[in-house]
Amino acid sequence: MMPEDRLNPNAPFLRPKSLSPGVLKVTASLEDWVLLAHIVRPQGRNGEVLADLFTDFPQHFAQRKSLCLRPPAGGLREALREAKVESHWLHKGRVVLKFAQVDSIADAETLRGFDVVVPREERIPLEGDAVYVSDLVGMKVIDVSGGGAVDAGEITDVEPEGAGPALLVVRSPAGEELLIPFVRAYLRKTDIEGKRLEMDLPRGLLDLQDRARENVE
Repeated sequence: MMPEDRLNPNAPFLRPKSLSPGVLKVTASLEDWVLLAHIVRPQGRNGEVLADLFTDFPQHFAQRKSLCLRPPAGGLREALREAKVESHWLHKGRVVLKFAQVDSIADAETLRGFDVVVPREERIPLEGDAVYVSDLVGMKVIDVSGGGAVDAGEITDVEPEGAGPALLVVRSPAGEELLIPFVRAYLRKTDIEGKRLEMDLPRGLLDLQDRARENVE
């Protein structure tokens, strides 16, 4: 299951008892669900919960009144609980959620550690060149510079930009870690279904990292 972070090569990087009747039978894998938030603890006296945000789209909570709650590690991972959001608001970089039929601190306590998730197919559509980090992870980077097609490796993570652009963390076929800038100038083709990202990488970019690693060692 992946956070619902979006990534644009041209723009900044944007990562109880009352619910029992809503238990859903789920056979999909973790990768079929997108993480929106992780419930940390109760917040307030009327059943509200405080949650860490893992989405660039907090409007999800206003646009969709029905979300799913996944039990924490050690719980029954095969079952999701459907929950209706009555209200939400942002609070110091987090989000406060009020679910229907969760009306007390005791009720809210039963949701501690739960993940708030939605099916991957229900993610908000992106515009332009923006892509979800969860789609990039697992893709093969193919270097098509010079008319070739060289397997540079598999994307294992994405580092958000700081002073520079976001970086694709790539595990090379030899098992080495490479960092490739995710910028439009290098992109040639993004095939999400085929898990393939074609990039025209600057000559020597990958070799330079190999040499730098050898010097450190």
